[in-house]
Amino acid sequence: MRFARLGSAGNEIPVAIDTDDEVLDLRSITSDISGPFLASDPGPAELVRHARAAGDLPVLPRAEADALRRGAPVARPGKVVCIGLNYRDHAAETGADIPTEPIVFMKDPMTVIGPDDEVLVPRGSTKTDWEIELAIVIGTTARYCDSADEAATHIAGYAIAHDVSERAFQLERGGTWDKGKSCETFNPLGPWLVTPDEVDPAALALRLTVNGEVRQDGTTADMIFRPAEIVRYLSQFMVLYPGDVISTGTPAGVALGSGAPYLQPGDVVELTADGLGSQRQTIGAA
Repeated sequence: MRFARLGSAGNEIPVAIDTDDEVLDLRSITSDISGPFLASDPGPAELVRHARAAGDLPVLPRAEADALRRGAPVARPGKVVCIGLNYRDHAAETGADIPTEPIVFMKDPMTVIGPDDEVLVPRGSTKTDWEIELAIVIGTTARYCDSADEAATHIAGYAIAHDVSERAFQLERGGTWDKGKSCETFNPLGPWLVTPDEVDPAALALRLTVNGEVRQDGTTADMIFRPAEIVRYLSQFMVLYPGDVISTGTPAGVALGSGAPYLQPGDVVELTADGLGSQRQTIGAA
């Protein structure tokens, strides 16, 4: 099942998209796609199936749904945790050693925007970069998971994340990476949260273009640490709550490693991932 949020910012309608591609209005069973909904018992997909069978979920006409803005598929996450240098080819292009443990940093949850919303180059920026990533969304509280199998049971689903990064802020201004990751609009997410039964994260194609030119063309098969292992690892250091988002790293092809021009106002970035949909952002100026 795919979950989404449609409508103007702050007024999104929670919806589910079923295998017949019908858009189901979920407002009779939840006010939003949020942590409490993801942690519901039975799970959110089963809750939707029961409500639909009972005739409680109206179908949103496709034309009406397509005319609405696509919001991030999860209402404001409690936290966004990111994994750095998690693809062998990306580590190689930046000249970094292959990590022996996941590299962890945080991103301000307020950076999360819709998949087609405008991304703003920060004031003073000279090196605003792109990164397509597979995002994990947590469905139930995870703490001290004993195994990757146990960790997998806490995953509500997957989405595309665009981990926009300002490299000078990140690498040349001292301190941690967070400064280059937490500028406003730096985390387009979505369009969908796709449940684990509909997508296998083992070998998803990830593709990003800038002004129609391919910059990233990778696969999650090149990951160093797999999604369930990332959840297991993080649960040893922090509690992961329903609705939290984890960005799992990016394949090769970023401007930092490839020498391609950094993003400028007016550029158009498009992202696609197998089974997870697409994003399209126009770059503006803060």
